Parts: sequence; structure tokens; C-alpha cells
Amino acid sequence: MPTTLPVPIEFRLPEGWLPARPEGFDPGVAFAAVHPQPDAGFTANITIDGGFPRDGVALAEIADASVERLREFAESVEVVHRREAGSEDAPALTQRLGFSLDTDGARHELVQTQVYLFLVDTGDPHKRAMIRLALTATAAQHDSLLGDFQDFVRTVRPDDGAGS
Repeated sequence: MPTTLPVPIEFRLPEGWLPARPEGFDPGVAFAAVHPQPDAGFTANITIDGGFPRDGVALAEIADASVERLREFAESVEVVHRREAGSEDAPALTQRLGFSLDTDGARHELVQTQVYLFLVDTGDPHKRAMIRLALTATAAQHDSLLGDFQDFVRTVRPDDGAGS
């Protein structure tokens, strides 16, 4: 059963990407989309999840915990790159992970780019919600899809219900 996000957001999928049933992904995924052209039997995907972290927890700590969770079912998990961005009021963190995963009897070398954002809960401005956006693709396909993912990330914003 997919989860709901801690705050409503709006976004636009890149051209050609298709919404997918989140049930086939990690239980915490609120939204998933897939690329129409699999590579070596693996379908690239974009997922969205999030929650309300404890007060004072940094995005780097959340990103570290994500790496540890991935190590529970993937092999050779490596943080290839990590960069903090944004501002004090709206911090963000991007990290790229490389790992191996066996799916449907085949071994895949995968790359996942994760973007972590803190958003203010419009219902309670004292609460900060964390949203994680992730692109997972084969190592061979990742870089060709990264531009789509970056375009997608640029469209993510809190949904104030105004229907912009």
C-alpha cells in the first residue's frame, strides 16, 4: 500500500515517463513513475517519498540512513557523490549512489540519484517535512536520463491547493 506524503506537492513528469503503481516499490513510496524503455531488463524509475524528521536532524543524517537501508537488500552500495545546496530556510541535498541488485534472477549494476528537500508544512509552519526524490536506473542508462530527472526536480513545489 503506498504511503502519503507529509505535505502535498505538485510536479510535472518528464515527457514519456509513465505513472506506475507504487505497490511494486518500497512500502514508503508515495508516487512512482517508470521510463518506457527498459535497459537490460531493468526499468528506470522515479520515486517520491517523505516524512517528518525529528527536530534538529540534518539532511545528511537522513541521507546516511537511506544508504544504510539500501545496504539491507543491495550489494556494494557506494556513495559516489554528495552535495548540500539550497539555503538555511530551504536546505537541499543531492547524492548519487552506485550499487548492485539481483532482480528476477539477473544482476544489475544500478545508479540512484537522490534529492532531499525540506519543505514547510503549510498547515503548521513550525513543522518541516522532508521529501525525497529518486531516480534509479542502470549504470548504462542513468546519465542519459539524468536531464529528465533534473527537469522533474525543478517542477516540484508545495501544493497550496490553488491549482497553478
